[in-house]
Amino acid sequence: MIRKLILALTLFIGVSTMAKAAVNPLENTLHLDLKDGRVVIEMRPDLAPKHVKRIKELTRQGFYDGVVFHRVIDGFMAQTGDPTGTGSGGSGTKLKAEFSREAHMRGALSMARAADINSADSQFFIVLAASTFLDGQYTYWGKVTSGMEFVDKIKKGDKDNNGSVTSPDKIIKMQVAADVKEEPKAAEAPKEEPKAANSKQ
Repeated sequence: MIRKLILALTLFIGVSTMAKAAVNPLENTLHLDLKDGRVVIEMRPDLAPKHVKRIKELTRQGFYDGVVFHRVIDGFMAQTGDPTGTGSGGSGTKLKAEFSREAHMRGALSMARAADINSADSQFFIVLAASTFLDGQYTYWGKVTSGMEFVDKIKKGDKDNNGSVTSPDKIIKMQVAADVKEEPKAAEAPKEEPKAANSKQ
């Protein structure tokens, strides 16, 4: 009897958790503000739960705000997430790879790493053009659903210098969409009806 009650409670908690996630899809959506506009990103916890969880933790800490796109290769990808801007920094927490078969098409977001497949930290890149040779080698965790035209405007780096960017563009602000509080629109004053013109007899 007790075992049945425990099982029922476990199932109830599981269903409640799933329902909560379904009710609020904005919990797995990011708003990435760039100099030219807002990029909306759909995260994929079904493919990379640990990476998505960590990205959200860092985002909520304001970790990515002001961080530059230190490596941008035209026709390939734009990389960011290193607070030092050198490509060798991070948050200090390594993540175990969560590779999948998801294709690295234009707009995909994936984790940057060193030679060690379990060395991903806070750095990630946005794919500018289909790069399926990355599939199964880098942790895919999301995709751009709108605003890719703003990503295209990120300042490009020198291809002969591995995409290193001089005076790079930066992330203005990154937020979990569920946390975003839009500024209320100013109330408009009622428009005065035009007065009828006086006609002389």
